[in-house]
Amino acid sequence: MGQGTEFGLVDVDEAETPGDEWEEIDVSDTEADRIARKRDREFEQFEERIKDADQFKVEQSVFDDATFAALYKLVQDGYVEAFGGPLSTGKEANVYHALGDDREVAVKIYRINASNFRQMRDYLEGDPRFEGLGGQKKDVVLAWTKKELANLRRAQAAGVRVPEPIATERNVLVMEYIGTEDGRAKRLGEVHIENPQTAYEVMREYMRRLYSAGLIHGDLSEYNVVFDEAEGQLVLIDLGQAVTVHHPNSRDFLERDCRNVASFFSRQGLDVTEDDLLEFVTSPEPDPSRD
Repeated sequence: MGQGTEFGLVDVDEAETPGDEWEEIDVSDTEADRIARKRDREFEQFEERIKDADQFKVEQSVFDDATFAALYKLVQDGYVEAFGGPLSTGKEANVYHALGDDREVAVKIYRINASNFRQMRDYLEGDPRFEGLGGQKKDVVLAWTKKELANLRRAQAAGVRVPEPIATERNVLVMEYIGTEDGRAKRLGEVHIENPQTAYEVMREYMRRLYSAGLIHGDLSEYNVVFDEAEGQLVLIDLGQAVTVHHPNSRDFLERDCRNVASFFSRQGLDVTEDDLLEFVTSPEPDPSRD
């Protein structure tokens, strides 16, 4: 793809080669759990300040004691200095605007009592990084948060533009804020695309690079891609559900991603098909999902 560098794609020769990093992800008690149990005066004051802030007056399913403790730990460690308002709310998580270490960040807080808990398990089961994961909701949500951090790191190393992962503590993920002073970056489906062909070429290259790095997004559509106005780039988001190519349902997820992306760009007037996109994403490198 000749236009890749112009539109912010990292040159393949310059991208780091992700290893076979099927690391075990620890979901045991963290410092936040210990802080929550200790509940010292300083933490209790922090908790009250957050509870009193208008932007955090949300249901208890998002902010249990250990979640407050996770936020407290991230503030103590310097990853978050001040909180802003909500960027998005959903069944799985709320995302808040915040100020980090001399830059704006996004703070994603996963709900321990997630309503789609069973769907989360479907994406985790079969992933070799999560063998032996317990069945408790807390364990699944904590694993999911660490999984998104790991997936973002792998995507970034493969040369895919994603929000830069910064830190995680329990069910809280801190990452790069993608947006302007006016608010979060708009999703691909919310903007007028001046050059659909270029946008499609960038998208399919992102998908190919993810696949070459052993990842499949698993929920890719115009709703999980945003346009970064400052850099003029497309940015993939919501990689929590991304699976490795060794996941038993990886092929189904990849075909669904191709179907969604091809359908969107077909509506933009391009002559593209999901079969052609699937062939591009899985070649010329050997197809790992067929092993």
